[in-house]
Amino acid sequence: MSTNMETKLNNSVEINHKKKKDKLKQKKRKLDNGHEVTTIDKKKAKKRKVETQEEEIINDEDLPSTAIDKYNDNNTEETKIEITDSITPSGGHLTSVSFESLSERGVSDLTLKAINEMKLTTMTEIQAKSIGPLLEGRDLLASAKTGSGKTLAFLIPVVELMYKLRFMPRNGTGALIISPTRELAMQTYSVLKELLAYHHHTYGLIMGGTGRQDEVKKLVKGVNILVATPGRLLDHLQNTKDFLYKNLQCLIIDEADRILDIGFEEEMKQIIQLLPKRRQTMLFSATQTRRTEDLAKISLKKEPLYVGVDDTSDQATVEGLEQGYVVVPQDKRFLLLFTFLKKNQKKKMMVFFSSCMAVKYYNELLNYIDIPVLSIHGKQKQAKRTHTFFEFCNAETGILLCTDVAARGLDIPAVDWIIQFDPPDDPK
Repeated sequence: MSTNMETKLNNSVEINHKKKKDKLKQKKRKLDNGHEVTTIDKKKAKKRKVETQEEEIINDEDLPSTAIDKYNDNNTEETKIEITDSITPSGGHLTSVSFESLSERGVSDLTLKAINEMKLTTMTEIQAKSIGPLLEGRDLLASAKTGSGKTLAFLIPVVELMYKLRFMPRNGTGALIISPTRELAMQTYSVLKELLAYHHHTYGLIMGGTGRQDEVKKLVKGVNILVATPGRLLDHLQNTKDFLYKNLQCLIIDEADRILDIGFEEEMKQIIQLLPKRRQTMLFSATQTRRTEDLAKISLKKEPLYVGVDDTSDQATVEGLEQGYVVVPQDKRFLLLFTFLKKNQKKKMMVFFSSCMAVKYYNELLNYIDIPVLSIHGKQKQAKRTHTFFEFCNAETGILLCTDVAARGLDIPAVDWIIQFDPPDDPK
């Protein structure tokens, strides 16, 4: 870094309150201890349409919240700081198969009308390979990387199954979708809401962090298609007396590897034990590990259909993504981050940190020195997290500071830069 750059920074940052300044410095020394590497990945910015208008959910009083964010309580010294791109279902490879062709497979006009209004015309590879067998009732084990379009791959068959069985509220829950995080669950719920625009089935979302009693009332009335996170779902299965799930026809485990990484392995085993055995099951995972295979064995039938997308590719990143890193002295890390953010304030950026404490600290610091930022971390109240998530999704520019809570599986449109401020926990 040049002397001019440091002078420029010093001129732009005026801190008048000595106590606050000293306090911030002490926190920074504690956070920066041992960190000397900053990596930056750049994406060629592409404007993409959001697959869903999640905005509506913010005012939805029905929104409950996730089980437990076990993955955020780490105050470990290593975390992410790469720059990547927005991860949207449109990132999957498109095929020549149109959604209109689903009419030949008996998909209802109500569903096709909703798909058309979502401005979707051509299927991605995972959708083209999965939807047909799932409509036939097959169990499915799918390996698909983030951004492949798998949400619609399982939601379309689920909606059609409920439609063909004429599920009513009195029949209870017929389809259950388990997501690893609150944000991913809300995102799935939002897509489901659009897909059910012309259907009359009931649908809901249960997550830790909001009123449990409101969830109980809805479950007792009957929720045909339920999106849930593992901890809160297990709580209701064990403790909500009139939760009718004995008629369950379909179980979807989304981002199975992520669910296990977070630490929900035992909860998942208990959930599967409690659910009816005669059902269709779909398991989606970005990676196939020993633990995901074990989960597949206890949840799927003996001979499930395996669908892999890009199995031959070792790359876990979306095509068109440029990655890079910068090695800087420890005492220059924040200077580099500040300069980069200030220079690119008209862009849309996400910055990942290793802990909730780091996000809180840098959020306070950057806003104090006139770099407006938003933040999401696991120790925020759910209403705040939800509002911030959708505010950033709908913004054309801005900076979001976050932990792993927003790292994977989320569809955030048109992100120009993703910065991993600390070394990632996992080199993958």
